[in-house]
Amino acid sequence: MTTQDSDFDAVVVGAGISGLYAVYKCRKRGMRVHGFESAEGVGGTWYHNRYPGARCDVESIDYSYSFDEELQQEWTWTERFATQEEILRYLEHVADRHDLRSAYDFLTRVTSAVYDEAAGRWTIATDTGQTVTARFCIMATGVLSATNKPDIPGRDTFAGETYHTGEWPHEPVEFAGKRVGVIGTGSSGIQAIPIIAEEADQVVVFQRSPNYSIPAGNRRLSDDLLAEVKANYAERRRLSRISGGGTPNSPHPKGALEVDEAERLRVYDEWWQRGGYLFTKAFPDQMVSKAANDTAREYVEAKIREMVEDPEVAEQLIPTDHPIGTKRIVTDTGYFQTYNRDNVTLVNLRRNPITEITESGVRTDASSYELDILVFATGFDAMTGSLARIDIRGREGRELRAEWSAGPRTYLGLAVDGFPNMFIISGPGSPSVLANMVLMAEQHVDWIADCMDHLDSHGIATIEATGEAADEWVAECNAKAAGTLFPSANSWYMGANIPGKPRVFMPYIGGFGNYNALCGEVAEAGYKGFALDGRTAGN
Repeated sequence: MTTQDSDFDAVVVGAGISGLYAVYKCRKRGMRVHGFESAEGVGGTWYHNRYPGARCDVESIDYSYSFDEELQQEWTWTERFATQEEILRYLEHVADRHDLRSAYDFLTRVTSAVYDEAAGRWTIATDTGQTVTARFCIMATGVLSATNKPDIPGRDTFAGETYHTGEWPHEPVEFAGKRVGVIGTGSSGIQAIPIIAEEADQVVVFQRSPNYSIPAGNRRLSDDLLAEVKANYAERRRLSRISGGGTPNSPHPKGALEVDEAERLRVYDEWWQRGGYLFTKAFPDQMVSKAANDTAREYVEAKIREMVEDPEVAEQLIPTDHPIGTKRIVTDTGYFQTYNRDNVTLVNLRRNPITEITESGVRTDASSYELDILVFATGFDAMTGSLARIDIRGREGRELRAEWSAGPRTYLGLAVDGFPNMFIISGPGSPSVLANMVLMAEQHVDWIADCMDHLDSHGIATIEATGEAADEWVAECNAKAAGTLFPSANSWYMGANIPGKPRVFMPYIGGFGNYNALCGEVAEAGYKGFALDGRTAGN
């Protein structure tokens, strides 16, 4: 590789939703940009998560790029909540439409990114032995991409087929006539279990923590609805950008405890019909007041008891350890009704924990289960896991893993003090997973591109967050979270699914619209909280 081939204006790590748009935007600025992707193709989370029943829980018409108006008008989504296959097909179409694949080396994992202070450049090394340098390093590594496989005794001794929902094979998995064990009842487990149960001889669900899940109410999108959406896309996007979660939905104007029981029931019925995680947005006080949250919890628990025929099984499927919505509500299709099937068994790991995995199946302290297939639906090392797997070093050799040993520390979720010209897309300290991830990616990349314009027009070589700004932002994020019910749950938002990971609420919970405004104010103030060429902005 020649110097010209290995020296770039920017390197983008990841070819998911964020990475693709970052490459597009850098190229629009006339930059020489190169990307690395560990998978064989584009799509990020949607490339890997091919498990049965995989869908997005944000409506398709909102979970899509807004930067290309012709694309918005030409692309036709088929269902309200798109399947993994349709989303991946869409992202592949976008990549081809804008020739984004040509920027990437695929099947190439970045192993290290080291900042050279003297040169003012990043050196990025890969597992293929390739090394490149760049002025800017853009981490589009994804928040749900580092899979988590629990360390259960005997885990690797199972002689049957083993799969993880986050690393599903491309070829179909045959469940017919087989005994299948599923460990985990988070989003991927809840989506996969009903599909597997339709085919398999027997399904044993190993549940440690039940989760709240609400039927998607999925449906085909009519031509009339699509025409209406496309005619009003500009306004829909505007409302999404000023909303709390990046979709054009707003809660009831009064709190759950400010209305009478009949009105409260009417509102909950309405949001139940809307489906999925949106239920948390029915009333503005649901995620702040325990008493208000209890009304939502009681409503959903009654629905679960209606759907599950065996009262004892129903009670085991109802969470008792967290307010509803403090773990992301799952969007399902027929999940609770699946436990009415004769071929489905629920194993409560709170009562009878797994003692070991054997060659032939799973053993708890009460029983043994002979299996042909074992599915780990055990989620991800979310938000920081993919970055922690890269050796990232900033000024004076500062190691990002060490800097974040007590929890992630960013400014605006975009930048880290001591790591000049490195940007993180949808990282900890941003709305990230609490918002529509496509508009979140666009907002971050647009802000980064505008920042680059500012640097170039003012002859500034480097930008980095100040330590004071990072401290203040972490304090702000913690204060915002502390004013809600979210920290009361042992959720992956808190890193609670990963042994030894610090318990810190990682996203910014102040709302997508508020966050957009804050980022705008920082830029308008000459990038307040950043050091430009070593000088703090405004000094």
